[in-house]
Amino acid sequence: MTQGSLSEEALRQIRLFRRQYLQLLDAQNLAWPSSETLRSSQAQEWIYEHLFQTDDVSRFLPPERYRLLILKPLMSKIENSIVDPEEDEISDNLMSTLAELMFSPMPDDATAAQQRNWVTYTPLSEDSPSLDKEPELKLLENRAVISGAGTTGLRTWEAALHLSSYLISTPELIASIKGKRVIELGAGTGLLSILCASHLGASQVVATDGDEGVVQALHENAAFNDVKDAMDIGVLWWGRALKGSWMFEKDPSFSCDLVLGADVTYDKAVIPALVSTMRDMFEVWPHVQIIISATIRNSDTFAAFEYACAHNEFNVHEVDYPLIPMEQQTSLFHSTAVPIKIFSITAPAKQRDPYAI
Repeated sequence: MTQGSLSEEALRQIRLFRRQYLQLLDAQNLAWPSSETLRSSQAQEWIYEHLFQTDDVSRFLPPERYRLLILKPLMSKIENSIVDPEEDEISDNLMSTLAELMFSPMPDDATAAQQRNWVTYTPLSEDSPSLDKEPELKLLENRAVISGAGTTGLRTWEAALHLSSYLISTPELIASIKGKRVIELGAGTGLLSILCASHLGASQVVATDGDEGVVQALHENAAFNDVKDAMDIGVLWWGRALKGSWMFEKDPSFSCDLVLGADVTYDKAVIPALVSTMRDMFEVWPHVQIIISATIRNSDTFAAFEYACAHNEFNVHEVDYPLIPMEQQTSLFHSTAVPIKIFSITAPAKQRDPYAI
């Protein structure tokens, strides 16, 4: 089926719905296509082919539990959109898929919560051109708040999605990343690192995390997105000497232009070590820029980070990049219920310029 038989508005709606579906958004947060769109047999077949059809790429689809959770209300909405039962049809493919899913054995809630599943992100900015094939990043994630491995690093959090949106929407940042070396602190699933390596043209990306299990998962996600050759991945313990790390053992002349960190200020206990590593980076690379995206869940915890930066005389600038309500987001969807702020941090003036007064 060609897209030419669908109106521009119908195509916009079902593409938006697909992005949200592949990112495993909760049903209540989905932008369901209009009744007029769902009534169209062409739209129904597009939805089947791009959201539910199992073929050679079906391993990247959401898990069966999620597919069933979305397909049931989708079919109800399609049925309710019917105006003339003799003229308006319901897709046989969608109906057959619903029947198959309803009779498929499903894991129990506890088991499902600990499974890793594919989550697909679409790095599009508001002014991205309309493309027949949209750019995608596919990550294996555990959507539980804390995984069975006892880590929060196996899912992508809101601060990383907000920072990713900022990076792809800011021309000067895109220009500053292209051809440069980037380090990510607390990389988790690797969304930011893989985005820089695959879509923003960084010459080298170093993805680091303090959890060895998370680092192993990072290797998998880099390989799945065909950027393993453009990335170095390893454990980095905050608070330990940077020059003694594996990065410098591999390349004694290693340098960095940009450091990224998302949701790395979540725990007051880790802030001294984090800021120590940032201070070490400024000493080794005086002109490096550090961009931190922080979800402000606890004002006291974030105040401790701000105080530590001020104590070390870092230059901290809050970036003017406001949150967009989820219902207005078109990609990289994330909750805005809790404030998220982005900060650009550079070395103390005298460190960057020893002759500064």
